[in-house]
Amino acid sequence: MSSVSLDNVFKSFSSDGSAPVQSVIDGLSFSVRAGESVALMGPSGSGKSTILNLIAGLDLPTAGDVVVEGKKINLLSPEEREKFRLGSVSYVFQSFHLLPTLTALENCALIAFEQKDREADEIIGEALRTLGELGIADAAHKYPAQLSGGMQARVALARALVAAPKLVLADEPTGNLDSKTGERVLDFLFQEQAKRKFTLLLVTHDQNAADRAERIIHLRDGRVSA
Repeated sequence: MSSVSLDNVFKSFSSDGSAPVQSVIDGLSFSVRAGESVALMGPSGSGKSTILNLIAGLDLPTAGDVVVEGKKINLLSPEEREKFRLGSVSYVFQSFHLLPTLTALENCALIAFEQKDREADEIIGEALRTLGELGIADAAHKYPAQLSGGMQARVALARALVAAPKLVLADEPTGNLDSKTGERVLDFLFQEQAKRKFTLLLVTHDQNAADRAERIIHLRDGRVSA
């Protein structure tokens, strides 16, 4: 389990590499307890996805500190951040990021193999079980191009969970799913979170999905609004 806190975080972007011109995160502070599930909600442009990128160490704040497991992620070297992500964080991207030359099963097991702390048979077994739980066992040996968007979304979720993370960052994990499949995915995600006790940050526009979390943080213009 991983605790998370943002302490007076700012993030600005510049389109041409000059001085920052657009502030996406504006003095944001909040904390998430280890093992807690929290939904981040807000209109487009409120900084939700940027927050996940900062917590994962994929991006760095312009100012302020991002602290995960007691470590200031923004002070780590690129190599240290990569090691941190591999060992502690699973990110369910809105755009899936499946490797096109790998099957669904291979994509699902990839991060767990890179961790090098479990036997191959155990990882494959866990990957197959997870794909089955998500209703896509028959897709195990198909490539991403052969899968619908909804199936790709479930493979991405399976990959995140097979990695046995301490922290799961999920960016609109049901955004490309029909309502029935979305409910199944959310059921599985929150069942696994309750069983494994990983910390979960869920970005969503869906109030029903957000209501499943223990707490909702509402964002507007890069700040907590409620």
